[in-house]
Amino acid sequence: MSDRIAVFNNGRVEQIGSPPELYESPGSRFVADFVGVSNLISGPIAERIRGSAEVFSVRPEKIQIRETDSIAPDGYCSIEGRVKEVIYLGVHTRYVVELDGGGDLTVVEQNREATSMEVLAARGRKVRLVWHPTHNRRLGTAE
Repeated sequence: MSDRIAVFNNGRVEQIGSPPELYESPGSRFVADFVGVSNLISGPIAERIRGSAEVFSVRPEKIQIRETDSIAPDGYCSIEGRVKEVIYLGVHTRYVVELDGGGDLTVVEQNREATSMEVLAARGRKVRLVWHPTHNRRLGTAE
């Protein structure tokens, strides 16, 4: 394992950094997708969440799934949707949530207490997604 990595895209350096830097602070859409799974949000949905249509990313494990009647803490990002897909992976579950207004976000949660049958029952359920804004990463324009 390396302590410094260069991510190349079409023969040119896209970003250089440590593994945590590349994962937590990708500098472009390409790096965000190349280094793990990332939700890329832009346009009207980004405008609703952040007040700006500029593209940003948020990692799936940073998002919490809550009931729709829950209130997000002050300053947190929040949006509602419906669980479209549930992929039970043993130690964790991947949810694909179709957002009200279009688009999907992927959420990953550890299966600490829930059984496989409980997580699979979430399919079709209306939910609120909540995360702290420090997990939003504004992305550069490089593809």
